[in-house]
Amino acid sequence: MKKDPQSDPGMRKLANLIDEAPIAMLTTEEPDGSLRSRPLATLQMDSQGNLWFFTALSSGKVGEIDQHRKVNLSYVNTNKQSFVSVCGSARLFRDRTKMHELWTPWIKPWFPDGLADPDLALLEVTISEAEYWDSPAGRAGRLFGLAKVLSGSTEQLGEHGTVHPADAAPTA
Repeated sequence: MKKDPQSDPGMRKLANLIDEAPIAMLTTEEPDGSLRSRPLATLQMDSQGNLWFFTALSSGKVGEIDQHRKVNLSYVNTNKQSFVSVCGSARLFRDRTKMHELWTPWIKPWFPDGLADPDLALLEVTISEAEYWDSPAGRAGRLFGLAKVLSGSTEQLGEHGTVHPADAAPTA
């Protein structure tokens, strides 16, 4: 994932956690109100904190996003026991310059014609709020945290935080 510098410490923490678990489960709302999730590779967190993905214009999520722009992204890093949940608004783009900037050859199996594929589009998610849980580093740290839980203390379980990008944005 391309990780642009973030001015806010909470956004930096979020960018680092997402970078370590770059596949998100994107949840959208279907026309009948049911929720549907599918995996997407995170390509970038830009300097404004927006997350970028490639998608196919023919996919079901495009119609769902046209009807309901609010989405959720979930990230899990099982090795480090870290978790991120992102609430935000999704938009679709066909910006060739941005597509070229984010293109990577491992996307080619889904888009055989590469950047010339007429079905290729960008999905941008603007974060309204994110929450994360980050366990102590390493197996020993997690075992220590578990031992503390068994003794009745939850303070060593790791870090939990909420990030509001609008609050982190510099004011003019």
